[in-house]
Amino acid sequence: MSSVTPRNRRQATVQIKDGLRDLHNELSTLNRQIGTRLAIKDTDMDCIDLINRHGPISPSNLARQAGLHPATVTGVLDRLERAGWIARERDPADRRAVTVRALPDRGREIYQLFAGMNTAMDTICADYDDQQLAVIAGFLQRVTGAGTAAARALAQDSGAPD
Repeated sequence: MSSVTPRNRRQATVQIKDGLRDLHNELSTLNRQIGTRLAIKDTDMDCIDLINRHGPISPSNLARQAGLHPATVTGVLDRLERAGWIARERDPADRRAVTVRALPDRGREIYQLFAGMNTAMDTICADYDDQQLAVIAGFLQRVTGAGTAAARALAQDSGAPD
């Protein structure tokens, strides 16, 4: 017989939700600190991360992934290009299209500033076995998917681009 009661389950669920909110706040603080050091706005940092992870990427795809209006992304890309973070290039498959790629030297600056957090994450993950890590990774993917779906639903309700 399970010792988990509905009340205990609700409490655990609330703790998880609170923990995710706390994590969001702490990561936002870390990103702001790094952004301040690099003189980059929060939205610009988010876009650099997406470009680093998914690039080369088209500006329209970046706008979709960032949940930003294409005109906003144009301004972000203008700032990032002027500051030497990204390069815009013609797509070899379609000369009319543009792709955006991160410049590696600047990316190393960001990586160095996140080194402390990355090391801490490695230490934390070392305390879990492979099966536990798979459960955590799956949970985070599902939560990310739920966040994506919720943001898209709100964007559709407001008529904003998703």
